[in-house]
Amino acid sequence: NMIHIENNRSGCPISTSLEILGDTWTLIIIRDLFLERNTFKEFMNGPEKISSNILSDRLRKLQKYKLIGYFVNPVDKKIKKYYLTEAGINLFPVIYNLIMWSKNHIEMDFAPISIEWYENNYHKPQDLVISESISAYRSFRDELFETQELEMKY
Repeated sequence: NMIHIENNRSGCPISTSLEILGDTWTLIIIRDLFLERNTFKEFMNGPEKISSNILSDRLRKLQKYKLIGYFVNPVDKKIKKYYLTEAGINLFPVIYNLIMWSKNHIEMDFAPISIEWYENNYHKPQDLVISESISAYRSFRDELFETQELEMKY
């Protein structure tokens, strides 16, 4: 299921991908979804402190490009639960490579969750880390969908 782009700046795949992903917040939201954060409130509580209007805008953009979807929590209709589509899941190698590049080239104090992830994964082959992470997210998403269906039956 391809993403349709109109009026892109050029035929360059990097330029066009950055039109979708190249702002400060989009990959942070994708990262949060991989961290199993899936509600507006959980995104707002992230360490980067995104503003609500920017978050709303980016969530709409990610939906427009079919990188995320959502369903309404049947218990509390005000809560949307967001999830990654297959196109969104396939961004994990980008996330992986940004983490590894940052660890190797940026001198900074990394967050405890980043240090733990790196220490658990730096010695493993890249393909293994990517496939394990994608598999773990798909399991989480499947459980989310099962919960949705179970709750809707009652």
